[in-house]
Amino acid sequence: MAAHAGGQIYEPMSASVRAALGKSVADSPVTHVSFLDNPHGQAWLAEMSQRLSKRMPDPGQRVDFLNTVYYEATRAGLDPEMILGLIEVESGFKKYAISSVSARGYMQVMPFWVKTVGTPNQDLFHLRTNLRYGCNILRLYLDIEKGNLYRALGRYNGSLGKPEYPAMVLSAWQKHWTFRPFTKTAQNAIPPRS
Repeated sequence: MAAHAGGQIYEPMSASVRAALGKSVADSPVTHVSFLDNPHGQAWLAEMSQRLSKRMPDPGQRVDFLNTVYYEATRAGLDPEMILGLIEVESGFKKYAISSVSARGYMQVMPFWVKTVGTPNQDLFHLRTNLRYGCNILRLYLDIEKGNLYRALGRYNGSLGKPEYPAMVLSAWQKHWTFRPFTKTAQNAIPPRS
């Protein structure tokens, strides 16, 4: 699937919004994701890793990537599986992707964001930096759009009001990244009679 990166559009922000976003994107490494310690989290990590294996052959890289996606998405109040769908559409999981409008990395973040809310030494090709910016930008757009994911995705891509991009992200999320763990029902929890 080809990447369909667009470009976020600079929108003036109040000083308080800019400061809050700047604080949110201050980079710090992911050291531990407690959700991934329990059986459900381990099942999620194993399943997502398997699905991602053709795009990221190195198991260590995949685990680091998925840990970071999970951490940054949940930190911003977003669904990690939806973020995987967005990354699939934006960059095709290419760390060093650059769009025709200069958006960078997995989540195709526009460089103006670093100048607006970050510090000049932040590298948008750095995994954690890219995901932190991307997730917080999408969160900002969700807040602007009062929770309307369809419109927030349009803003994220710079295509607000056009259905193609939000539909592609939602489709990728549903087709490739939705996780439905096996759960025991009362019927299959009872051992068969001899």
